[in-house]
Amino acid sequence: MRVATLLIGILCLPQLLSAKKHTNFVIILMDDMGYGDVCSNGAMGYEMPNLNRMLKEGMQFTHFYAPQAVSGASRAGILTGCYPNRIGMAGAPSPGAKNGIHEDELTIAEVLKPKGYTCAAYGKWHLGDAIPFLPLRNGFDDYYGIPYSNDMWPNHPSHRYPDLPLIEKEKVIELNPDQSRFTTDFTNKAVDFIDKNKKNPFFLYLAHPMPHVPLAVSDKFKGKSAIGLYGDVMMELDWSIGEILHKLKREGLDENTLVIVLSDNGPWLNYGNHAGNTGGLREGKGTSFEGGQRVPCIMQWKGMIPAGSICGNLASGIDLLTTFAEIADVPLPEHKVDGVSLIPLLKQIPSANPRSTFYYYYRRNDLEAVTDGFFKLIFPHKHRTYEGFLPGNDGAPGKVNEFYPLNEKWLIDLRRDPGERYNVIKLYPEIAERLEKMAEEAREDLGDNLTKSKGRNRRPAGRVEDVSH
Repeated sequence: MRVATLLIGILCLPQLLSAKKHTNFVIILMDDMGYGDVCSNGAMGYEMPNLNRMLKEGMQFTHFYAPQAVSGASRAGILTGCYPNRIGMAGAPSPGAKNGIHEDELTIAEVLKPKGYTCAAYGKWHLGDAIPFLPLRNGFDDYYGIPYSNDMWPNHPSHRYPDLPLIEKEKVIELNPDQSRFTTDFTNKAVDFIDKNKKNPFFLYLAHPMPHVPLAVSDKFKGKSAIGLYGDVMMELDWSIGEILHKLKREGLDENTLVIVLSDNGPWLNYGNHAGNTGGLREGKGTSFEGGQRVPCIMQWKGMIPAGSICGNLASGIDLLTTFAEIADVPLPEHKVDGVSLIPLLKQIPSANPRSTFYYYYRRNDLEAVTDGFFKLIFPHKHRTYEGFLPGNDGAPGKVNEFYPLNEKWLIDLRRDPGERYNVIKLYPEIAERLEKMAEEAREDLGDNLTKSKGRNRRPAGRVEDVSH
């Protein structure tokens, strides 16, 4: 009997090895989840057992940066591996925007397609809502979700927006859907996608609209947390993570699937108890301070990433495309990308440091700061501030100052002062000078509106004249 079993195992070995040859990729992107919204960074009042299990079985990045501190631009950076301003993607495109992702830019999906990957996007898109900008025109085989932020609808507290469409593939199937269904519906779509593609390589991009306002949660999590609706929403998002991880494990895919959970930017602080937690970092969404751009990121890849590991190296969402390309053994786009491969960090290679510089761009093309991972040089600029204003509550926003002036250069020692309260430029003038030289390289390459530098290597966004759906 043992001989027969051994023989069967030997005969099946080639099929088992073949099934493990490829690596699947799953990105679970949260909207406006703050650095402090995970338990390991100080979250209180709700439980996230599935994310905590990822922390135990995978790697937590403590200095991971969103490509930009605003939704649309950040997603453009994640999916193309480029600083958003390199490809003309700024801000958060509104409904009916004529600009969106250019057809010549390659998304992660398009980079992986030549290797036989099936790709799906579920949830929030926000790279332009005209048909040419939607996922199926950018390498994805399936799409079910909303084309921009969930607050861009008629019930917004201070703007007039048209009806919010729920889109399947490229067809609007519902207007102003019940948002309490979003997390469950998008998760179920993702699980079904894994089931249909479990024998083939796949890339799943699950971009939850939550915990961006307006918050909404299904009945199964309503009232479950100790801090009200925000905690309920976070618990349902954790459930979503668990559904994906459980499905991968049931299908025997957890050893050849890299799963990444991260956020598109920091929390929208003026929404008070409907906003997230920066973990003590300065300011929030819409700023180049740490609270706006440093985000939680957890990666799990059973058997490849050391369990329970922590990475303090500089890394960013723009690095995912390059990392996936190396793992899948596919070429990078012929045009310039800004990402680096994070494989040396995932393998914990001693002294590895693939990213030595990160540029904080905001607004249309303002270079507001630069870091080497240890020190950060902040340039004079007008910025959003939440400080000095009482936040709103229960879905109503408080006031902010969108153009508060910073009138001098600041040098921050991020190791000692992640809250960015002390300007140490007089203590370390040589470090400030070195970072200034890095910034000059960025200005020559990408430009900088603050210094009226045009840049040599920027590419235009896509544009359509007819934005009818």
